[in-house]
Amino acid sequence: METSSLTARQYWEQVKANPNRAKFGFGKRPAIVNIDVQRAYTDLDAFKTAYETDPRQIEHINALSALVRELGGPVVWTYVAYLESGIDAGTWGTRTNTPDSLQNIKHGSERAQFDPRADIHASDIVMHKRMASPFFETNLWSLLTFAQVDTLIITGGSTSGCVRACVIDSLSRGYRSIVPEECVADKHEIPHFANLADIMLKYGDVEPVDYVAAQLKALRA
Repeated sequence: METSSLTARQYWEQVKANPNRAKFGFGKRPAIVNIDVQRAYTDLDAFKTAYETDPRQIEHINALSALVRELGGPVVWTYVAYLESGIDAGTWGTRTNTPDSLQNIKHGSERAQFDPRADIHASDIVMHKRMASPFFETNLWSLLTFAQVDTLIITGGSTSGCVRACVIDSLSRGYRSIVPEECVADKHEIPHFANLADIMLKYGDVEPVDYVAAQLKALRA
């Protein structure tokens, strides 16, 4: 194993500045999945589990969602929530049991509510999930197949958790996976930047949000 004195942020900047692999690139039929843009993870004033990396994250998510919507592609918003018993969180919900624990995000609770800044349209798909990847035990794959999607833009949080899990599952199903850097966030910078680097090196394209927007606009031409 190589060793390094670089911080995770420095390593990510190095990877970003010196790409050593070809990009997967954009196809012709994009969709966007916005992962868990809900108050448990976005409301910094209310919940200890919330986090912010780019203050304009949700603004950027809304803008990209609008572009995908204009192209007629699926716009998916996921959220996590569990039964009162928490049994549907399975083993994932057994490590702690505090008001902030994952399995205590209950259906109908404030923690399960979408952030009010999220611009969710009536035509969008709202999808409940229980595990990290939005592909797990949901109809996301069949929905994307029906829409003939070839490119999946992945936003939300956390970078090291649900976003990474989604990117791996997306690639495994044959999609070009795009992560707009300003549209993902994590609780701490070390897992955030380390996972951006890992995604870039292995599983998907991590791109500036302006570049992603430009690619979507080009598909309208």
